[in-house]
Amino acid sequence: MAKVIMVQGTTSNAGKSLTVAALCRIFKQDGYRVAPFKSQNMALNSFITKDGLEMGRAQVMQSEAAGIEPDVRMNPILLKPTGEKGSQVVLNGKVFKDMTAVEYYKHKLDMIPHIMEAYNSLAKDYDIIVIEGAGSPAEINLKENDIVNMGMAKLVDAPVIIVGDIDRGGVFASLAGTMLLLDEEEKLRVKGFVINKFRGDINLLTSGLKMLEDITSVDVLGVVPYLKVDIDDEDSLSERLTGFGEDSLIDIAVIRLPRISNFTDFNVFSMVKGVSLRYVSSVKELRNPDMIIIPGTKNTIEDLKWLKQNGLETKIIRYAKEGSPVFGVCGGYQMLGEDIHDPENMEGGGSIKGLGLLSTETTFYINKTTTQVKGTINKIEGFYKKLSGLSIEGYEIHMGNTKVKDKEISNIETASLSTIQVTSNDLSILSDKEKQNDTIYSQDGCVLGNVAGSYIHGIFDNAEFVNTLVRILMDKKGIDSSELEEFDIKKYKDSQYDLLADFVRKSLDMKKIYEIVGIK
Repeated sequence: MAKVIMVQGTTSNAGKSLTVAALCRIFKQDGYRVAPFKSQNMALNSFITKDGLEMGRAQVMQSEAAGIEPDVRMNPILLKPTGEKGSQVVLNGKVFKDMTAVEYYKHKLDMIPHIMEAYNSLAKDYDIIVIEGAGSPAEINLKENDIVNMGMAKLVDAPVIIVGDIDRGGVFASLAGTMLLLDEEEKLRVKGFVINKFRGDINLLTSGLKMLEDITSVDVLGVVPYLKVDIDDEDSLSERLTGFGEDSLIDIAVIRLPRISNFTDFNVFSMVKGVSLRYVSSVKELRNPDMIIIPGTKNTIEDLKWLKQNGLETKIIRYAKEGSPVFGVCGGYQMLGEDIHDPENMEGGGSIKGLGLLSTETTFYINKTTTQVKGTINKIEGFYKKLSGLSIEGYEIHMGNTKVKDKEISNIETASLSTIQVTSNDLSILSDKEKQNDTIYSQDGCVLGNVAGSYIHGIFDNAEFVNTLVRILMDKKGIDSSELEEFDIKKYKDSQYDLLADFVRKSLDMKKIYEIVGIK
């Protein structure tokens, strides 16, 4: 079985996810087979594995850092909030049921066999497992049925390091206070502290670090500086959603829907030289970008109503009719159509008019599509013409099916991987012609002039696709695109993981961490 170490934090956004990613990368660089693990993740950013199973994107990011394929065993429970008091519970990659917070709390201990089955199976395949906690281990009102912090550490007998965020202030109080609220057995599990996001002269911290060690009897393993690394963040706490980006040649605006999901789809644009990415939630913030993107959402109908109420719908329609490009992904693609129907009450029931920019009609069904896809963009005329013939791949996570009313304008066709089982709902909308040669083909998007939509998450992670799209935007603006540097997202991500690992390796006492793991 694998050796194990667990990373917990004093708060959400203390830096647990990136610390786990850094350790995964360091252990990989040092020749170990390493995998991340998080028993329970709450996020609207999710990913579909090759076998059609859904997991949190944080563990996908960490698996990339570890240099391995994402595996649903790394995140057996995913909670996708459906409102203020409830979530869709995804268990072992498949939808289990919708539950209120109170209902789920009562059944948390029932999840332990599933958690342990996933963990034990994963631990047989790797040398080291790096576990991530959630929020804080000192939530004393929730400790009784904890399965993600100290409760998880106890289940697998994991040593723990606790990360504190000094950038927000109060790091000494939060670390000492966390220890105060742990019971004696839990305190013995804590083998070290990490001070994260430090700016300034570390010599000013020395006396405080010594006093913290004296008060808590826990060693400080190191101080990590505030890092400028471009790595996928964890859900809505991401600073990307509140930043406005630097002024660049190309300005891309993503509508910040109230229930936005999978915003990591667009991170690539902030990596491309000469492109700025910003998230906007009002007409005033929108201004006049070079492209508008409507992202995915956990509730298409409610977020479409929000779009109508705050005036962004009118602005987007006018923008598109003036010839400017609009692109919708998943729920955003559904919104661009003419009508959305919810006969099975998946999102409150009834029907609603879309933006009417695409000749499509969406109907929600109880079955959820979760699949990876590969395909080719058909011939396109007009604004997106240069995308014709490009190969693309990604994944789909959505309720509902979208039909193109005018077949001649359907331009994105994808084939699900042969290993994917497509649900009967998916099959029911396909004609016999579309089920040729035992390969299931479905239309997963369409283009009409300067408006495009697709169900494919990760479509912008295809290097040739995003490079071509940026050139199209530059040409429209009259900017010479011949000097645009080709962007390779995989190479770029690898460089960022190496940069993260380099900073953390230099900042932490890695000899001590290896001792904590049990490797000398």
